[in-house]
Amino acid sequence: MTFKNLLYAATLTLPLQGFVACQNASAAIDRQALVERNNPHVTAIDTMASLSVGNGEFAVTVDVTGLQSFPGLYSKGVPLGTQSQWGWHSFPNPKDLKFEETLKDYDFGRGRMEPYSVQFKEKGRNNDAANWYRVNPHRLHLGALGFAGLNPEQISDIDQTLDMWNGEIRSDFKVDGAPVSVRTYVHPEKDMVAATIKSEKRLTVALRLPYPTGGHCDDACNWNADSLHVTEIIASDANHALLRHSLDSTSYYINLAWTGAETPVMTGRNTATITPTADEWTITATFSPEATDNTNPTASETREAASAYWTGFWKNGGVVDFSNCTDPRASELERRVVLSQYLLAIQCAGSTPPQETGLTYNSWFGKFHMEMIWWHQAQFALWGHQDLLNRTLPWYESSADVARSIAERQGFKGLRWMKMTDPSGIEAPSKVGSFLIWQQPHLIYLAELLYRADNDSTVVDRYYDLVQGTAEFMADFADKDSLGRYTLKGIIPAQETLRAAETVNPPFELSYWHFALNTAQKWRERKGQPRVAEWDEIIANLSPLAAKDSLYLAAETAPETYSDIRLTSDHMAVLAAVGILPHSPLVKPDIMDNTFDWVYDNWNWDKTWGWDYPTTAMNAVRLGHPEKAINALLMDKRTNTYLPNGHNYQDDRLRCYLPGNGGLLTAVALMCAGWDGCEVENPGFPKDGTWDVRWEGIKPLP
Repeated sequence: MTFKNLLYAATLTLPLQGFVACQNASAAIDRQALVERNNPHVTAIDTMASLSVGNGEFAVTVDVTGLQSFPGLYSKGVPLGTQSQWGWHSFPNPKDLKFEETLKDYDFGRGRMEPYSVQFKEKGRNNDAANWYRVNPHRLHLGALGFAGLNPEQISDIDQTLDMWNGEIRSDFKVDGAPVSVRTYVHPEKDMVAATIKSEKRLTVALRLPYPTGGHCDDACNWNADSLHVTEIIASDANHALLRHSLDSTSYYINLAWTGAETPVMTGRNTATITPTADEWTITATFSPEATDNTNPTASETREAASAYWTGFWKNGGVVDFSNCTDPRASELERRVVLSQYLLAIQCAGSTPPQETGLTYNSWFGKFHMEMIWWHQAQFALWGHQDLLNRTLPWYESSADVARSIAERQGFKGLRWMKMTDPSGIEAPSKVGSFLIWQQPHLIYLAELLYRADNDSTVVDRYYDLVQGTAEFMADFADKDSLGRYTLKGIIPAQETLRAAETVNPPFELSYWHFALNTAQKWRERKGQPRVAEWDEIIANLSPLAAKDSLYLAAETAPETYSDIRLTSDHMAVLAAVGILPHSPLVKPDIMDNTFDWVYDNWNWDKTWGWDYPTTAMNAVRLGHPEKAINALLMDKRTNTYLPNGHNYQDDRLRCYLPGNGGLLTAVALMCAGWDGCEVENPGFPKDGTWDVRWEGIKPLP
């Protein structure tokens, strides 16, 4: 039997719940050496190489000074953000615009009108309401802590390292020829940045507070609107000051503490400066939505806490060691993997789902996209950090009432999860996002991964109702046609070049419906409940994937898939039907194999996104093409660029794109640990002797 056929056989005969991993037996990996050889090292001002420290709930990005001294210079690179999960703001709404004014009725052939929250072309209140609710609320940049009055030309002899093993940025440089040393860290349990500074120059540090821009994709810093907001020192003593920043109806607080410096003074309406009195001194800044006292940890305690947290993170999770590989690309793949692990832990592991640019700068106004949560966070459960996934999933509980109201207003049962939103769960109006449905099964998939991580029945107890409500909507959304098939229609699929009014049966969504409804039934069995007969009927009669000329189509209604340049650009979502998901009866392996070959050879790769390369790689692995999986992950394309700090660069707008990082880690998990029933060691790596890959602590995919 060939390698490819062995993988097919293993996949098609296994039950949904197998929990069997491909094992990689080898000597223990030197985890510290693995991490440290991939620490980013910066020796010149590079606005694409800024470095971050954080804890998932709060993150700070700094320039070569170890602080945020040049926010304007870096604003078009990887910006110097200070962002949190709680820091949001809304502009005034003087017209009293209502969310209901963003709704527009659509007829998708279900015998009723369905209201969707959309953007309007025509001017008027509907347009104004859609624009306001799309922009508001937006995420705040909480403040830039940096050296005051420096020019980049004064900086020389830069030697900066992100020590990922200890969660510390070490920055050494000279200012006008005089040495300066800065050590920067974020407390693992507090929204707090700390710095230890050494310099005979005793450089003044400024905390600058911006007004938000409300921009679609920027650093959220309007430095020219002082009249619209104000910062006040509301309490101070010898080593502590409490500042309040007020913007419209929003206020938050910054608790400053220091050693070896004078009490801060306001040197502008929204700038506080602190001047050192010693050659070595420390400063900490804690950001909070409420006023807090001065009992925060010291800089030294913060450094120790950060080191303990990050050492534990690296010792206890999954790792992959490529050092024995002789393929010249292996070291770059290892670098991307290690840096992605770090970035996702600091940017995407908080109490709300992450935005696509994490806690670095705003994209889509700082809001998060629920179709992307799988890309950000599935990897946590697979790489032994299910605790980080478990920080975020409770957000679904808090948003369940909103999800139920969306389903109800459109005439459906259950919970319909929104696409683009904020901590409140309210939908952001969108001409595309409101019609997406592939975010719907993510909750089921992620909850299943969380359960599988520890075979933990308490996960089922906690998320059972959400899984069932999610599946209830999915079952109600599937329409039975005259042929007795269940179809999906009235949607924009993951390949967003198709229109909702015309699209029927996109392949990824069909396969995802099959997987998620099956999984929801398994959850019923785990709770001792009977399977839902209607769901089993839908599972058995879902439409098979539509094909033409032995190639799967982007939708049953898109016969021109391979002759229309629009449809061979954007996401190759057809490949997600196998790879992200296991094989299903809806898919014929030979047709999927043909489709993969066509996409691999002919797709418009210059029009793809960062997660498309892992999608292709995962499809290749399940189809038995490990060499092409490697090629896909390391394809030399702009949107597959990984910057010196590990961020997945897309274009001038999206200089960070964390779904690409998360997709990479999920693909590598599949390449190493395989899936339930896999009997091939390291199924995603060629067996030509050049890929001697060792790994620990990674779990298989379903």
